[in-house]
Order: sequence, then structure tokens, then C-alpha cells
Amino acid sequence: MDRKRIALIGCMMLIILSACNPAATTSSTRPAALTSTESSVPSNGPRVPDFAHIVVILFENQEFDEIIGDDESPNYNELAGRNTLLTQYYAIRHPSLPNYLALFGGDTFGVTKDCTTCFIDSPSLPDQIESSGRTWKAYLEDMPSPCFIGDAGTYVQKHDPFIYFDPIRQDAARCRRSVVPLTELSTDLASGSLPDFVYIMPNLCNSAHNASMLDPSCSVKNSDKWLGNMEKKLQANLDASGQSYLIAVSWDEGTSDKSCCGLPKSAGGRVATLLISPQAKSGFQDATPYTHYSLLKTIETAWNLPLLGHAADQTNALITAPWR
Repeated sequence: MDRKRIALIGCMMLIILSACNPAATTSSTRPAALTSTESSVPSNGPRVPDFAHIVVILFENQEFDEIIGDDESPNYNELAGRNTLLTQYYAIRHPSLPNYLALFGGDTFGVTKDCTTCFIDSPSLPDQIESSGRTWKAYLEDMPSPCFIGDAGTYVQKHDPFIYFDPIRQDAARCRRSVVPLTELSTDLASGSLPDFVYIMPNLCNSAHNASMLDPSCSVKNSDKWLGNMEKKLQANLDASGQSYLIAVSWDEGTSDKSCCGLPKSAGGRVATLLISPQAKSGFQDATPYTHYSLLKTIETAWNLPLLGHAADQTNALITAPWR
């Protein structure tokens, strides 16, 4: 046998042996050394699931470290331990209203205070949701009547971002249909008519807004109990439906000026944000820096909607690491 044929046979044998040897192949399997906080996305996994329902619940004015690990928040911490906790999530600025507008409109629109007449002629997330053929509703605790404008007792307008957008507020029928008192939620759950997108806002007391006023009935512990009851009711209903869903629980702002992600040096603080979903990893902590714009971007990406305002900025990361 000549040397060329011997060399050729030898090369072929090496190729066959290396193909059978796992150590000789490259692999996309994630190394065991990666921790639960790593934020890489498997190449064969979805960027964001196409949820049937997305629910956003907001609380008020507590920094991350004032909630996570705090004995006054057993439900929040239990949910954080069982689901996904975003450990580096930041509000946009102080005070409340600009954060609500940013989360659902993609911008603060120059609003720097909790004004009541600073209405905005601009599209918002509900416009996109309706254009895609989906439904939405904002449920606000102690709102006197659908599409109510102004403050009344423990209900305050600044926690209702949708009333500030002209295309919603100025369409009376649309506004009355979709911006409603929280009491309507039980009816919609019982009738199986929960909208595709849901926003839930507790009143001044149950949102922890008044916790700093040393009113025992409005403590963080009280808000945590409120969340425990609400989350159980929502999750039981959504699990029974058999549909995919996401319940995102966050805070409008913290008590510090901590910042990230291209925001001004003085921003809205670091807040504890939970993602509760059968499609999210259990007991997972994601240390990727995020903002309210990131959550908006993630909702829009899940439903293949255009990105509003600063949700399109590369500095506001898409939430991808938690999904199974």
C-alpha cells in the first residue's frame, strides 16, 4: 500500500474517532459553573414568551433593601424565592408620575412632578395592544367610578397613568370601558373575561405609599398582606385557564437616587421586581441592570409590538434571562 493511501486512511480514522469522542466536539451546553444570576440566553430558547396574559402590579416608594430580606414582607420574599427576582432594576426618577408614564408610554414627556392636568397627546401601550387585536384594562383600588379624573380619598390620579394620555381620556367610551375601579376585577375573573393586559394599582394605604406616615394600618406589612391575597387570587385563576401568563410586581420608585442604564446620575432608586410565570425560572435571580423602560420593551417584544420611546434604547435591556 503506498504512503498516500496509508496517510489518507489514517486521517479518516482520526475523523471517525473524534466524532465519537464527546470531548473532541464543540458544544453549546451551558457550563455547570454558571450561577443562577447569569444573564446569557440559550441560543435555542425564546427571547420572550408570547404570553396570553400580562399583569402588572405596582407598589409605592420602597427601596430594594427595604423589601427583600425584610421581616415585614414575608409574602414578597416568599414569592421572590419561588419565582424570578430582578436584583438590579431601577426606577426612572422621582416622584411617582414620571415613572408611571415611562412604564406605559416610553417617556416621562417632560413631567417632573405629580401634576393632575399635565395631559399628553401621545400613543401609549394600550394603543398598541388594541391595534394588535388584544384587550386591556386598568383596575384601580378605590377609584370612585370608571375613568374618574381627580383625587378622591385614598385614590389618587397620579397612580393612574392611562388617564393622562389624550387618546384614552378623550375617548369617553374607551376610557370608561378600560379604566375602572378594582372591584370589577373579581367580576372579570369569575366570568372568565380577564383582559390580555391587566394593570392593578392598590390605593394609597395598600400600596405602601403612606407607610412612612407611621400609620399602622398602612404599613409595608399591610401592603405585603394585600399582595399575598391578590397574587393567590390571580395565579389560581390564570393557572386554571391553562394559558401562559406573566405577573410582574414592582415599585414605582425607591427612596434613593440610584441609577443605571444611561439614566441621569440621580434617578429613581433600585426597586425589587418580581416575575411570576410558568414560563419563568423558579428561584432565579437576574442581576442584569434593567429599568421601567426594560419592562415596557419586554411586554412589547412578547407581543411583537413596536417599541415606544426609550424602550427602543439599547441601554434599556430586554428581559431575556429568566425565561425557560
